[in-house]
Amino acid sequence: MNLAFYAPLKAPDHPVPSGDRTMARALIKAMEYADIAVSTASDLRIYDSAGDTARQAELMRQAKAETDRILTDPEAQTWQAWLTYHNYYKAPDLIGPAVTRALGIPYVQVESTRARKRLTGPWATFAEAAEAASDHARTIFYVTERDAETLRRDAPDGQVLTHLRPFLQRADLPARSDYSGPMLSVGMMRAGDKLASYHLIAETLHRLDDDLDWRLDIAGGGPAQAEVGQAMMPFGARVQMLGALGADALQDRYEHARLLFWPGVNEAFGYAYLEAQAAGLPVVAQDRPGVRDVVAGMQPAMSEGPDAMALRLTGLLSDTDAVQTLGAAARGKVAVHHLLPVAARTLRTALEDLI
Repeated sequence: MNLAFYAPLKAPDHPVPSGDRTMARALIKAMEYADIAVSTASDLRIYDSAGDTARQAELMRQAKAETDRILTDPEAQTWQAWLTYHNYYKAPDLIGPAVTRALGIPYVQVESTRARKRLTGPWATFAEAAEAASDHARTIFYVTERDAETLRRDAPDGQVLTHLRPFLQRADLPARSDYSGPMLSVGMMRAGDKLASYHLIAETLHRLDDDLDWRLDIAGGGPAQAEVGQAMMPFGARVQMLGALGADALQDRYEHARLLFWPGVNEAFGYAYLEAQAAGLPVVAQDRPGVRDVVAGMQPAMSEGPDAMALRLTGLLSDTDAVQTLGAAARGKVAVHHLLPVAARTLRTALEDLI
């Protein structure tokens, strides 16, 4: 099976890490694991963050030229389907629908979002293109139930929606934590939702009893690192700022941590949740859309804020048996739903139905 792959927002081979690129790379790895030959159809980045109609017009011109180039490429004649990752109103797929119509092959999307309220306003042109691309898709793989709501609402007749759960780029589980270390928080340090999560962490820690034995390691870096450090300063040596860690160093932290504490403000789903749970860590987080798709043992009270999270932390820091029980459930959830072979089967089965 030969398949064309395209990510309008961020090319998967770009050296700067991001959640979008992680997922794009994971998709390619899953398809290769399923014996699907994958070709990157285009490196053209289509993204307008500001609602700039002139930029949208220029990107549409570039996309037309890229479409013409692709259709003259002999490799395109070998493709049996086209898969686009993350089509939405700021980064619509302006290439895939035209190419697949010309080649007469199925068009597929992964993790697309519908936003018909954007059909008026500064992104109207791009929003219309994103909606048209989603309408053209024979199959859309949705990652979270939150995305599925609007996809189901606006799906044209005959379109198939398939649940592709978030997954790790590994076929088996890592070593299980021995729970000998401190709590662990993992997240980029930047303004917006990430910084809001760090402020919630600080607010929660302030609510822990003074005589409770706790420590927290924080793995992450970014432009808001100084502000995060300032928020954690009142806790002294109990909080250690580790900086940004590579994959191996972070895995080592998972294999000794007691639990993962990350509120997850407006997280799409969060790979740290999967990585931590794969090592058998229970998770303390807010009960939010996206987060609840991947976290085992989610507590509805977490939506109430730092008081509820402090209560949850206190219970887990005081009860090793509960940590191990919840950790085993988390590890089991990842094993059943969130590893590479599961994703590969889901993708191949759906694609075989189309081709």
